[in-house]
Amino acid sequence: MEDYKREFIEFMVDSQVLKFGEFILKSGRKSPFFMNAGAYVTGSQLRKLGEYYARAIHNRYGDEFDVLFGPAYKGIPLSVAATIAYSELYGKEIRYCSNRKEVKDHGDTGILLGSPLKDGDRIVIIEDVTTSGKSIEETFPILKAQAEVEIKGLMVSLNRMEKGKGGQLGALDEIKELYGFETGAIVTMEEVVDCLYNKPYKGNVIIDDVLKAEIDAYYEQYGC
Repeated sequence: MEDYKREFIEFMVDSQVLKFGEFILKSGRKSPFFMNAGAYVTGSQLRKLGEYYARAIHNRYGDEFDVLFGPAYKGIPLSVAATIAYSELYGKEIRYCSNRKEVKDHGDTGILLGSPLKDGDRIVIIEDVTTSGKSIEETFPILKAQAEVEIKGLMVSLNRMEKGKGGQLGALDEIKELYGFETGAIVTMEEVVDCLYNKPYKGNVIIDDVLKAEIDAYYEQYGC
């Protein structure tokens, strides 16, 4: 495993973003692990997170895009942090954009925050995690309603490696098939397990045999 992936996994654990236990997901699935990007709350955490995203986006999509779009709400700080990091790491000024949950009808009107979208814009969507693809189902029509944009791809921090809504392909592969754009992740859940299973980290074994069995059982049902 590449060093930066191991560092990112440890960063998620240290930031209490990646947790293990029993969680009910937005999709309704009961999961033994949960990733919550809302737990990145300090300046140093957001700086590091933006750098991890920027590197992953650059490796996956190069410089051939204009806008990072972060769906409300958790995608808003992700898009801002990654846009800043992209400028610092690669010297390219890209724009950030996000949506509101409700259309604003006064002052800065409309459904978007940040940069307006215009015809010809090339967009990379940035999210924390995609379990079933439901969030893209909500985001895609919002983007297409604003202008004649090209969606270059999606970048998430963790690929949960689960079946999408169709029940056959993985969520990220299903998104690619349904919407026609590429997808990527900083790390996969398989890499997380490989990094943490029965390997002490700061004096603790985070994924022991009992938790590994729960994760395996979850993937028996929902894994792609």
